[in-house]
Amino acid sequence: MSLTLGEKLRQAREERGISIAEVAEQTRISPHYLEFIENDDYRTLPGGIFNKGFVKSYAKYVGIDENEALQDYSKLISSQDSEISEEPKTYRPEVLTDDRSSSSILPTLIIAAIILGLMTWGVLELVKYVQNNPSALTTANTNTAANSNSANANAANSNSATNANTAAPMPSINEIKLEFKTSEEVSVEATVDGKKASKVVKVETPETYTATQSLKLRYYRGFADKVQLTLNGKQITAPPAPPKGNGIEFEITKENIAQILQSGQLSAPGAPNANTANTAPR
Repeated sequence: MSLTLGEKLRQAREERGISIAEVAEQTRISPHYLEFIENDDYRTLPGGIFNKGFVKSYAKYVGIDENEALQDYSKLISSQDSEISEEPKTYRPEVLTDDRSSSSILPTLIIAAIILGLMTWGVLELVKYVQNNPSALTTANTNTAANSNSANANAANSNSATNANTAAPMPSINEIKLEFKTSEEVSVEATVDGKKASKVVKVETPETYTATQSLKLRYYRGFADKVQLTLNGKQITAPPAPPKGNGIEFEITKENIAQILQSGQLSAPGAPNANTANTAPR
């Protein structure tokens, strides 16, 4: 029996002694996506040209003919059920309609009239009570004023606490020290003061990068919400996934570190100190 596409890719990888993590680093494809490809399961992948790009890159790296791999992929897709689609996944909302337009509105009118009558009766009773007991209105006004003064005092205390927190000193900017935590295994390419290196950051082992001039990181866009960053002891917000491209890339330098620490976040993709990496599959 001939091997499936996933089995061919796994066999070629294992014959060369290459790990899933190494393939992920070199192809910029999520390790989870690579495992799905090896299992011939494309239901959770983006679909369309993205799937073909993943297959082509994987085959090229492990030494399998790219055209042959794409042919095997096309045969696999055509032989499986409709759960796998060649088109990128889209969401089609349903519109629910109510066809009961012919039903009578008489019960609704009766209920509305009863509610209106009860409200009118309640207002009249309240007016009568206030007219017969003027001291009750004075007491209510006194309580309202006291509550208002209490609320103002609480607001003043809250503002004082906020101002105290705002006045906290900013961390040192003499060096660039970034702690990279993740809730899922991520392949990261780092350039520290011009020296490039790649590493898979694991959940239980955060990675710390220290630079004197510049630090640039790059990782797959699918992990945008899995990453936590701490710069010089201060937690900052990681960049969101870019609207286009397959990766996230940002750079921290001696020139922009103060602005990043002050704002508490890295700029959105396209800003001077955070750029998206357009690494869509070819």
